[in-house]
Amino acid sequence: MLPPSASSGCPDPILSARAEAAYLGLALGDALGATVEFMTPREIVAQYGSHRHICGGGWLKLKPGRVTDDTTMALALGDAILRTGHVDARACGEAFDAWMRAKPVDIGNTVRRGIIEFRRTGRLASPPSEYDAGNGACMRVLPVAFATLGQPEDAVRTACRVQAHLTHNNPLSDAGTEIVVLMVQDALQGVSREALIKDRMTPFIAAHPVFDPAGKREENPSGFIKDTLRAVFQALLDTDSFEACLIDVVNRGGDADTTGAIAGMIAGPLYGLDALPLPWLAALDGATREACITQTRALLAQSLAEIG
Repeated sequence: MLPPSASSGCPDPILSARAEAAYLGLALGDALGATVEFMTPREIVAQYGSHRHICGGGWLKLKPGRVTDDTTMALALGDAILRTGHVDARACGEAFDAWMRAKPVDIGNTVRRGIIEFRRTGRLASPPSEYDAGNGACMRVLPVAFATLGQPEDAVRTACRVQAHLTHNNPLSDAGTEIVVLMVQDALQGVSREALIKDRMTPFIAAHPVFDPAGKREENPSGFIKDTLRAVFQALLDTDSFEACLIDVVNRGGDADTTGAIAGMIAGPLYGLDALPLPWLAALDGATREACITQTRALLAQSLAEIG
């Protein structure tokens, strides 16, 4: 059973509940999608019919309810923010370095390369690269949404780039990471699904047509941010509940733990804590569940104290 949000110390229990739904949504999407990561939709149908249970397995051979680098990197980033009170590049680099030294269950090549370079040189930003348009900076960004809540949009975008550029310094990566944070923040403030699409997603797609979800269904999405977000956007557009959104996106296969994680961090606050399926919450690794809740409350308290 989840601890009640009212005990979090946040003066706004509705905001606290939505924020918890965002972090738990990330972890649930990660755990659900990890089972079918790198599978094609046809392979998923052959093995599961429709994959809709948190059951572990997959290429990583996870125990049921365990998560991957998407969630654990987010927790590392959140710890760095809590230590410094803001999104500080050196603190983020140190947190990512410690995370990698702890031998995570999985790590992307671009993330690994960026962390090794930070470890070797202390460099706080990778050089711009057309090859760094992956989804690794986006999958972990949720703590930034909490830390910059209520700040001007330019400040939000800057904070996103501070953590992102340690491993991913690319305009498409930046754009995708920033829109996810802004969508999460809108959902935290109670914006409806229709308004989120009209006022946030639609203008973003007009400015960045490569992310346009119109047309062919994005199946077997790769780790590139444009493919990841097209799949996430389609799932958000084509469904009207948290559960349906995550089942839709992970059954596309491909980089399913990350599409699930990003869809979960948006759909969680959009639909609310009560919309998270209880069997999924019960199946989620208990230590991960508690870490997500605890960090959410601490980040919100820190952020709201600064606003106040």
